Amino acid sequence: MQVRVVTSALAVGVVAVAAIGGFLSISVRDGLFEQRVSQLDIESARSAAAVREALASSPVTSSADVQALIITLADPQRNGAASARGSMFASAGDTPAAALNDIAFPQGMARSGLVSSQLRSATLTSEHQKWQSVRIPADLAYSGRDEPGVVFGSVVDVPTAGRFGFYTLYSLQPEQETLRFVQRTLALGGLAILALIGVITWLVTRQAVTPVRRAAATAARLADGHLSERMPGKGYDEMATLARTFNEMAASLQDQIRRMEELSAAQRRFVSDVSHELRTPLTTIRIAGEVIHASRDELDDGARRSAELLQQQLDRFEELLADLLEISRFDAGAAVLDVEQRDLEGVVAAVVDTATPLAERKGVFLSVTLPEEPAVADVDPRRVERILRNLVVNAVEHAEGKPVEITVGANANAVAVVVRDHGIGMTHDEVAHVFDRFWRADPARARTSGGTGLGLAISLEDARLHAGRLEAWGKPGAGASFRLTLPRRAGLPVDDPPLPLVPEPRALPHLPTGQIPVVVSAEGPTPTAIPDLSALPLDDIGQVRP
Repeated sequence: MQVRVVTSALAVGVVAVAAIGGFLSISVRDGLFEQRVSQLDIESARSAAAVREALASSPVTSSADVQALIITLADPQRNGAASARGSMFASAGDTPAAALNDIAFPQGMARSGLVSSQLRSATLTSEHQKWQSVRIPADLAYSGRDEPGVVFGSVVDVPTAGRFGFYTLYSLQPEQETLRFVQRTLALGGLAILALIGVITWLVTRQAVTPVRRAAATAARLADGHLSERMPGKGYDEMATLARTFNEMAASLQDQIRRMEELSAAQRRFVSDVSHELRTPLTTIRIAGEVIHASRDELDDGARRSAELLQQQLDRFEELLADLLEISRFDAGAAVLDVEQRDLEGVVAAVVDTATPLAERKGVFLSVTLPEEPAVADVDPRRVERILRNLVVNAVEHAEGKPVEITVGANANAVAVVVRDHGIGMTHDEVAHVFDRFWRADPARARTSGGTGLGLAISLEDARLHAGRLEAWGKPGAGASFRLTLPRRAGLPVDDPPLPLVPEPRALPHLPTGQIPVVVSAEGPTPTAIPDLSALPLDDIGQVRP
């Protein structure tokens, strides 16, 4: 911020100094020019009057004498224009004494064209003195380079020759030097002012930014967990008030966080204790339920149905307790990995074997795509299998009879599994909450597989425990995609997943009916044409090997 403020102040200062300097330079230039021209106008008029008087009082009558007189008067030292650079007599062009035309001192003034035809015409047709700005060439300038100048013209009557124009050339080089000195002074003053603006702005902003930086550093320390960090504050100015207010806020936050931590710890202990305490009565109830369920054939229809429902709900209750215990371990930081090197192909095969009965009941076609190279990584097989089982079961539940694709990929640093379904899909808001505890996209939707609402939350914690990532994508009506990415070596970061999360749009394959809905391939996606699957051999996990 300090750099931005100083830069902005300097930018505004450059514009202001440039504008003021330009205005002052133009004003000084115009003032010097007008003042000098006024002085030279008087001097030139006085010189022209002296020339007229000399011509009028001269007794010469011959052309040779007149020419000699004009040559004499053309010298500025003799015609009263001591500061002039040169003088020239020029006829109107139609006088009877053509030999008297353009007599100048020095002679170069006549040849250089300093007296323009416009100035000649204006001078000879008016009784008033005229002037024109010119550029004096280097051969006529004392400095040896072009100089600014001005030419004054007046009408004089030459005896026996008629009406002539008398022109006096003056140099404005002294004024030009003065203007350059003023401009250099303005430039140096402008640079000094800009430097002063920069220093003042830097000092002022430093006084304002330093407390803000200190507050930012203190806030960062608070965010890192150092809740006792405080800002130093002295005095009674605005910054001191900010420091005191910040410290009060930090103290309030520390107190609230402490109370929330105590409450959270109490809640975790409560969940853990309740889950443990419920296991004993649940075991008793399960034993009694299994006895009743085993004798259901001897019961009437209503009691038999009740025994079956009791067995199903006991299973769900036991799953819920197991999930609550697992969540409490994550919250308490007691979850640990039992890492070993495993090929994900075996884990995926076990998950597919578990999900096959549900897929058959739902009429969902499962396909598995494996990489050509083994996808070996340091993983906890139990936790990874639980993640993939949750993803595959959820995909089958929401596939609405459409295929579910499981793709395994690997690169030099990571392995990944993508579970893709083509069912109802998810909106952007649903994707943002899909890993929340007990969250369901459609609470009214039947959960026939007996989920607890904690599966994806536990899966996310399992992925984080591996230093991996679990991500979701969905689009209403186009299905959903979940990607599990794990590092090949435990604890290393995952930067470049080997599989994309967002699938490429493509047509679904034509699925056969009445066949085993599982296909495993190492070549690519599910084939679009599949022969009679009942004629293919089955291995020990019930998968079809093409």
